[in-house]
Amino acid sequence: MNAQRVQALAGLGVAGLGSLMAWGALDIPSDAGYAGVGPNFLPWVVAGALLLCGALLTLQALRGGWAHVEPPSGAEQGDWPALAWVAAGIVVNASLITRVGFIPACALCYVLAVRGLRSAEGKAAHGPAAFTQAAKDLLVGAAIAAPVFWIFTKLLNISLPGLTASGWL
Repeated sequence: MNAQRVQALAGLGVAGLGSLMAWGALDIPSDAGYAGVGPNFLPWVVAGALLLCGALLTLQALRGGWAHVEPPSGAEQGDWPALAWVAAGIVVNASLITRVGFIPACALCYVLAVRGLRSAEGKAAHGPAAFTQAAKDLLVGAAIAAPVFWIFTKLLNISLPGLTASGWL
């Protein structure tokens, strides 16, 4: 299959995703909520953007292909152990967030994800240095997650699972 046909199929695939999103948005109620927009507003915006991008990609492919596509950068093969670290962070976060609270779960997710990213770059620490790096990453993760938690719970009044009943952790 030539590159132009593959590119056209990719554009049609994006448009197909937009069509599926629009079809799903039909089932979302349109009752206006805060600021006059309903819960179906954002799905329709995303569906419209996907349909537009898919149409433009398909049109460009039919007019000669994506002319200035650079070859992909990076390694020839994926780094599966690094991916496993990042995936473990996401799974751990999802499984612990309601048990230990938002901040500790997100901090642990950060530790595991950063370990995976460092591993992919060949910069992962080993031995005692790995423990020190993980401890630093845990503090950084908590420093990132805590303000997010407070903004959502205190400023936006959106309930997130906390560690204590006080609402501050």
